[in-house]
Amino acid sequence: MFSKEELVIDNLGKIYYAGEQRINALQQIDLKVKTGEFINIIGPSGCGKSTLLRCIAGFEKPTVGRVKVRGSEISGPGIDRMMVFQDFEQLFPWYTVLENIIFALRVARISIDPKKRKKVARYYLKMVGLTRFEDLYPHQLSGGMKQRVAIARALSVQPRILLMDEPFGSLDAITRFSLQKELIRIWKDTGLTIIFVTHNIEEAIILGDRIVILEANPGTIIEIVENTLSRPRSLEAVEFNRIWEQIHTLLGFENREQQESGKSITKLFREERELSFLPHA
Repeated sequence: MFSKEELVIDNLGKIYYAGEQRINALQQIDLKVKTGEFINIIGPSGCGKSTLLRCIAGFEKPTVGRVKVRGSEISGPGIDRMMVFQDFEQLFPWYTVLENIIFALRVARISIDPKKRKKVARYYLKMVGLTRFEDLYPHQLSGGMKQRVAIARALSVQPRILLMDEPFGSLDAITRFSLQKELIRIWKDTGLTIIFVTHNIEEAIILGDRIVILEANPGTIIEIVENTLSRPRSLEAVEFNRIWEQIHTLLGFENREQQESGKSITKLFREERELSFLPHA
């Protein structure tokens, strides 16, 4: 199904410093991603999931190693790699829904003519089902609607890779399930390569073609799980449960009940985004 290599991460490492303390956030990360793949990344707090995404996006410079897109090493951010965050406040509050997307097009110098920009923006709003809300401001939207706008804005500049850092993590279960289905539809329609960070095992299995399991201290890949389940995926499938148990074990849990009650999953899977604000090599 997938042929060309869209992304190659070669021996990537990232070190931060907090005073005299050295934090080895990522070490020897090697990963090849084919064009059009849907990759999920999961792991415990501090394993470098968000840091890895930021290195791919070009927001962080690796201490060692390289990130290459279509054979060319990246040196910074680019519209070929767009990122969607978990934070609902990633939209500009002084712009309407439509203006938020038009702004991205203007900055990216896509469709210079204002009429064309508006047409492109409306096309992507329609893709995420928000055509009727183009004149609203972010404070008038629900969390799920804000994430739809953020996805539409990222898609509008036609990236090759969409990077998603727990974008549904703060949503209620019903909204999250709805957006998962929408994202799969958009992925199929556009042929995008998607790299999606999550702390939810079920979400990783529902979405991903491959699931990258990270461990912390230092952040390294311990396993890449192939997900061959046919779509749409059912939580009741025997293979779904087998993959769930495999990932569950790799993450260090003894049984399913331990994840749901005995351990605080919120505590175990806190975001490591604060690492991005530490001094680094």
